[in-house]
Amino acid sequence: MSESASTVLPAWSSFYVMTGSSAAALTGLMFVVITLVSAEERTANLHDGLSTFSTPTVVHFCAALLVSAIVCAPWRLLIHPAILLGLLGLYGAAYILRVMLGARRLQAYTPDREDWLWYSILPLAAYVAIAGGAIALPGAPVTALFALGGGVVALIFVGIRNAWDIVTFLALRTPPAQPRPDPKGRGDDA
Repeated sequence: MSESASTVLPAWSSFYVMTGSSAAALTGLMFVVITLVSAEERTANLHDGLSTFSTPTVVHFCAALLVSAIVCAPWRLLIHPAILLGLLGLYGAAYILRVMLGARRLQAYTPDREDWLWYSILPLAAYVAIAGGAIALPGAPVTALFALGGGVVALIFVGIRNAWDIVTFLALRTPPAQPRPDPKGRGDDA
């Protein structure tokens, strides 16, 4: 049971290169989507929605990227990545609990069961899997690496689904009312 990092982690390197690259690309796409939201749409009640729905999605992609980077690093002992991954898993779980409290306070939108599942319960389970995998990493690295991998894949799939949900919501929502232009080209002063 005293396997070194150099004997168990290399077998997972291509998996984590793939998940890390995917998470980084998806994070970039989320930035593009949020940037495309017009200034008028950002000022209304959208701030609460961004902090409840969009920001956690970016956090999930970044967490998947960070786990991938940690596991790909050339560690000598498994305890070192285990500590970092455990802290990440605990932080992620605490973050989701904070997001859940924020979702309960939303006034412009009431999350339904599907929202609670995809934006709260599944990400929480993924972070718990990461924390659990981190705890098990030094003693049972083979099993722990599957738990960590499952948590990362769950975060990426939850993020993809949630990003799609956000994009379709923004695309299908009614834009704010725009003032109609004066057909004669005169300003409001006329």
